[in-house]
Amino acid sequence: MKKVLILFIVGVLLSTYSFSYADGDLDLVGEGVILMDMDTGEVLYEKNSNSQFYPASTTKIMTAILALEKGNMDDIVTIDQEVVNLTSGSHIALEPGEQMSLEHLMQALLVESANDAALAIAKYVSGSIEEFSKLMNQKAKEVGALNTNFVNPNGLPNEDHKTTPYDLAMMARYAMKNEKFRSIVGNYTYTIPVTNKKSETRYLKSSNRLLYSNEKIDVDGKTTPIKYDGVNGVKTGYTVAAQQCLVTSFEKDGHKLIAVVLKSTGKNVYSDTHKLLNYGIENFEKVKISFANRFVDNFNVNKGVIPFVAGVTKTDSYFIVRKDQKSKVEEKFTANKTIDAPISKGQVLGKVEYLLDGKVIAETDIVSTMDIEMIPSPNIFKSILSKWYILILIALVFGRIVALNKRKRRQRRRTSLYRI
Repeated sequence: MKKVLILFIVGVLLSTYSFSYADGDLDLVGEGVILMDMDTGEVLYEKNSNSQFYPASTTKIMTAILALEKGNMDDIVTIDQEVVNLTSGSHIALEPGEQMSLEHLMQALLVESANDAALAIAKYVSGSIEEFSKLMNQKAKEVGALNTNFVNPNGLPNEDHKTTPYDLAMMARYAMKNEKFRSIVGNYTYTIPVTNKKSETRYLKSSNRLLYSNEKIDVDGKTTPIKYDGVNGVKTGYTVAAQQCLVTSFEKDGHKLIAVVLKSTGKNVYSDTHKLLNYGIENFEKVKISFANRFVDNFNVNKGVIPFVAGVTKTDSYFIVRKDQKSKVEEKFTANKTIDAPISKGQVLGKVEYLLDGKVIAETDIVSTMDIEMIPSPNIFKSILSKWYILILIALVFGRIVALNKRKRRQRRRTSLYRI
């Protein structure tokens, strides 16, 4: 028998429901846009989020992921002639034969957005640009970026080098789980010391002005600095074909967001990002709806030594919910009312589903609070044998009986002798 209870609640744990809204609501210049919750992957706002665009240097998010997972930051990389020959656009003037640690190349990749550093990292990891591109595409699919195709590690123009706002958000969400990646993209300056080929220190500065710039932009008619408090990464990008691109990570006051803007123009890429982050902060909140071990119901136990067991929720439940939709979330319990013994503590008895507008947005298990054994077999002998203390008692009683019988026999012998 299934039990369904509908309750008004304010949130749940793992969401798959999308609160996306019509194009143009936020008056964005960027042609491809997404706002995603960092923890759950829930889409809070989107505009052409599954359409393909040129990603420019936001490509380097994936390059960094592979370097971190397959490289050693202390390794020394020797630059070859091919890296120099293929370099155009932003660079740190690497020279053939120059030696530099992977750590410094990673800083150049993500802070300065150096295209030569990207090529050097690709050859260090895979031996060739082509093989590295294969790894990039393989890893993209692993992290849920299914509509992406990379042909180089730096994002320089190529008609086959494309991705989507959604895919970039998934890559950034994955990358930001890596502590080293977070530490690099959260800084906007870095110093590379002299090398065997360069006698001068290289001073790097990020083009991600959300981290530091007091230059003013217009956001919905209000003048505000580009710097956005709470932004802790991730990556800018620009080519003529791609236009202005920006992937942003934000964390503050319980909000953890990823924003992607592709094919915007000039400072509008920052205005677009401000609008997205403002929208997420003002319209959504993460609320705890339920606690682990919350009582759900008593379940009948068939053939158990105890006739019922309490079922409780397995996990705490959170949800990123639009503020005006709190009361629309429903809760549904699904379980068999009678459970067969034996039952172990923590055994799954059913599940709790959370729904919004009829769609399941999350679920958690209902679990048993205790062990319950099956009622012993009516066979008395088997039941007695299953109890070790009864066996000992029987042995003691039997021994006592044997001793008494011996004593009685001795007494009878004495009596017989006396009579004779």
